[in-house]
Amino acid sequence: MSEKIALPKLRFSEFKDSGAISLENGNVIFEPINNKKHNSDLPVLAIFQEHGAIPREQIDYNVSVSEKSLKSYKVVQVGDFIISLRSFEGGIEYSTWHGICSPAYLILRKKRKIVEQYYKYYFKTDKFIKDLNKDLEGIRDGKMVNYSQFSSILIPLPSNEEQQKIADCLSSLDDLIAAENDKLEALKTHKKGLMQKLYPAEEQAVPEWRFPEFRDSGEWTKLPISQFGDIVTGNTPKTSDGDNYGGDIMFVTPADISGAREVTKSNTTLTPKGYSKTRKIPARSVLFVCIGSTIGKVAQNKYDCATNQQINAIVPFGGFISNFIYYALETAHRRIAQLAGKQAVPIINKTLFSSVVLSAPKNEKEQKKIANCLSAIDDKITAQAEKIEALKQHKRGLMQGLFPSAQEVMK
Repeated sequence: MSEKIALPKLRFSEFKDSGAISLENGNVIFEPINNKKHNSDLPVLAIFQEHGAIPREQIDYNVSVSEKSLKSYKVVQVGDFIISLRSFEGGIEYSTWHGICSPAYLILRKKRKIVEQYYKYYFKTDKFIKDLNKDLEGIRDGKMVNYSQFSSILIPLPSNEEQQKIADCLSSLDDLIAAENDKLEALKTHKKGLMQKLYPAEEQAVPEWRFPEFRDSGEWTKLPISQFGDIVTGNTPKTSDGDNYGGDIMFVTPADISGAREVTKSNTTLTPKGYSKTRKIPARSVLFVCIGSTIGKVAQNKYDCATNQQINAIVPFGGFISNFIYYALETAHRRIAQLAGKQAVPIINKTLFSSVVLSAPKNEKEQKKIANCLSAIDDKITAQAEKIEALKQHKRGLMQGLFPSAQEVMK
């Protein structure tokens, strides 16, 4: 019978001569914990794939739990792992907190001397998730992997020194990503502050800040959106006709407006036939979501496109800069979204949207100056976001290479 060993594709130089890494069943390294001995005075932990195990009070988690129910909650120690309801997607979460969690969760605690951080990263690898799902038919949302199933999975057990090296490497990368995220948030905050200064408050006739060359240019003009450009409400070609779809022309829906200023591609595309049955939107128009849960999202289409009926597009008239209109709408988007009121499906119809009043300087050069200033910051935000994504891709590549899996067993 072959020994359960494997080799990672990437290895730090000091471990290259250490030989193969042993693979052990999950129950050799971890055991289930069912400790309910507490006085309900520990923080109640919520379990998320995004946050891990974290006190509910630190996030927007408004679920009340009775005192009686709390008595059935399980104690979680720092360093424990919690199998969540989305465990089949990699939801085995690491806890840096001493607290309690719902009895619906399975708590795992180390049986061997290991570096917990190593397994925090390993349980998020594509390799482990694939191993986890390989023989677990029928696992769906709302269910989770049980201890017997977890025990059947082969898990790498390198030396503690190698575990620590890998954990330190990935942790350092996480710290770098977090620092770059902080820079991104600082840029976004700076942009938001500038927008508030460069565009007048709703009741004001001039902005708080103005470029020197325009300080004597007088008050801004207040105009309904209909006077900034043609308002075009999108429409959808028949989906029953497959010849309408699958071409090279963007068909933009709210799902394609992700927060970036420009929409450069769409999930759905149109053929020339499908495009001929839409209301065409020229490139560099301004798109505003007027229906649904994402009402208020705003963007510009880089290329000619069509949109569905949830989007109103502004095709600027001469005398108005598209970028200026975009930032004016971005500044006012919350105010506009509130016009939909509280209803099951919030909606701002074309008539109402067209009547919304925005402010603009009379001088087109001032519009361009403001738009260029904010565009420069958006370019920095985009570059920073791309830098973060590159770091995340680098991390994913490292994780794929540094961890062996049961699929690489050497016989």
